[in-house]
Amino acid sequence: MKSTNRLRAAAATALLLLGAAPLATPPPAAAAAAAARPMENLDRGVVAVRRSSTEVLVTWRLLGLDPDGIGFNVYRSTAGGAAVKLNTDPLTGGTNFVDSTADLTRRNSYYVRSIIDGVWQPASRSFTLTAGHAVEPVVRVPLRPGGPIKFAWVGDLDGDGAYDYVVDRQTSPQTIEAYRGDGTFLWSANMGPNSTDQDNIEGGSSVIDVGHWDGVTVYDLDSDGRAEVAVRVADGVTFGDGTRYTAPDDTRQAIAILDGRTGAPRATAPVPTDYLADGPMPARFGVGYLDGVTPSLVAYMKNRVGDGGFNLMFTAWRFDGSRLTNQWKWLRGGADHADGHNTRIIDVDGDGRDEVAEIGFVLNGDGTLRYSLADEGVVHGDRFHIADLDPSRPGLEGYGVQQDNPSGLREYYYGAQQGTMLWRHVEAGVGDVGRGMAGDIDPRFSGMEVWSFSGVYNARGNTLTQATGPWPHLGVFWDGDLSMELFNDGKIEKWDPATGGVSRQVTTWNHGAVNVGTQYPALIGDILGDWREEVVMPSSDHDELVVFTTDRPTATRLYTPAHNPAYRNDMTVKGYLQDHHVDYYLGTGMARPPRPNITYAGS
Repeated sequence: MKSTNRLRAAAATALLLLGAAPLATPPPAAAAAAAARPMENLDRGVVAVRRSSTEVLVTWRLLGLDPDGIGFNVYRSTAGGAAVKLNTDPLTGGTNFVDSTADLTRRNSYYVRSIIDGVWQPASRSFTLTAGHAVEPVVRVPLRPGGPIKFAWVGDLDGDGAYDYVVDRQTSPQTIEAYRGDGTFLWSANMGPNSTDQDNIEGGSSVIDVGHWDGVTVYDLDSDGRAEVAVRVADGVTFGDGTRYTAPDDTRQAIAILDGRTGAPRATAPVPTDYLADGPMPARFGVGYLDGVTPSLVAYMKNRVGDGGFNLMFTAWRFDGSRLTNQWKWLRGGADHADGHNTRIIDVDGDGRDEVAEIGFVLNGDGTLRYSLADEGVVHGDRFHIADLDPSRPGLEGYGVQQDNPSGLREYYYGAQQGTMLWRHVEAGVGDVGRGMAGDIDPRFSGMEVWSFSGVYNARGNTLTQATGPWPHLGVFWDGDLSMELFNDGKIEKWDPATGGVSRQVTTWNHGAVNVGTQYPALIGDILGDWREEVVMPSSDHDELVVFTTDRPTATRLYTPAHNPAYRNDMTVKGYLQDHHVDYYLGTGMARPPRPNITYAGS
């Protein structure tokens, strides 16, 4: 593939009309022709937080298939009394409302009703603020007392339209626990004696959530409206219903699909044994629609050859409600295709079917190699992103950073469909670029910025805009404008491109939350309220999830990213925790995104 610094020209995107109902944007022809994929049948996700001594912010979801022009009314019930409507006219702008008339010394419950073509729809589920509730941008989910938590996953385990939680416990042995969204305990699975060796490279055969491994994910794999929990298991694992998985030895492994409500195994299948002689294979899981219409579980698995290199195997699996079958297997063998610490499962060519992307190569949905960046000098790296970084260029773009690249390559930017290199940054010597970020953080320039430790670049033109950027860790949409905010070491921050400084939006430890590992939350994603994202962290006593949700009103109306295929796929992958990206340009000056080509599972 030939390198080029020339960017393809395309029409500039229209401005998003904030608080208005812009004209619908038709989907690309290829996506329109593809079958609709079933996704979660989510409810409105109403949430309320006290934003001041006198004000409550209520936010709710705009769903992926909501029609143009849908309006909402907001209702409040105080101390169990009759509900009163708070707005005068139906709300057709941002899906949030500031209530400044509540008696906050009493209990207040909020719900919304939508109006479609003049017909009022049923009331949403209510969200209740307790009397005298704290002024904080937080929802607290109680948990049973237990050990430290690293990751949290969400999925609708019971089919009621609300997200529920699955968490790990980093004890010895490790456990997995499932809770309803209100903190009601559902079940626990014990990962058994083979989870006690928690080495981050060659741990035990049932260890989860160490290093860049996870080995767990949550999704509705059979599209029946209720999420399952997928987990890589080995001998001695005890499932949520008390049954025990047995294997001939401690090295052989299997993939198990657990019922989200009970933790009982619904299906198991053995992990291929191609590399069994080199020991068990830690796993990283994700979900994608490889045929465009049916969810598949994708497993990235590696083990070490002696004390040298690594075997790498990708497999894809389909669960039909009773059986788990292997769709395909891909072995890297001795080929020079670079992997990293995160996998992205995303439709890179716009045909409605997802591909499986690593930092240095992409597999087609059928498990064949689509392209490799080996000829472009790409080797192992910690972080990469695939998104619509440049709205003026057709398709998606990728950005990655490198670890100890012998050519001095530090970071690079490429077309995600075919791997066409668009620009690269090379410096003298060999360096470990341990962080790299992508997002619109500078509204003065069209498209997204990318940055590591060599300055902030506007991606589309490879233009250095700031010699020193913010710490390149994680992004989070929080304050309501279309520029990305940042999460770093327990702080939500806003970067000012004019000064190069940051302003503090939230200090999470002031609300009893703690990082997991060194600097990470347990989850960032849009799981409540409007399109802004939540930051989920454990409490210092590990007896609750502290869910940070925005307390800032906004006029921007966007459908929930959880109904965007690329974003929802990303939410199923942990690895080295990285940002979730939608498959359209999200940033200042964006056009209204096309309606996703989806249906609601189980409806």
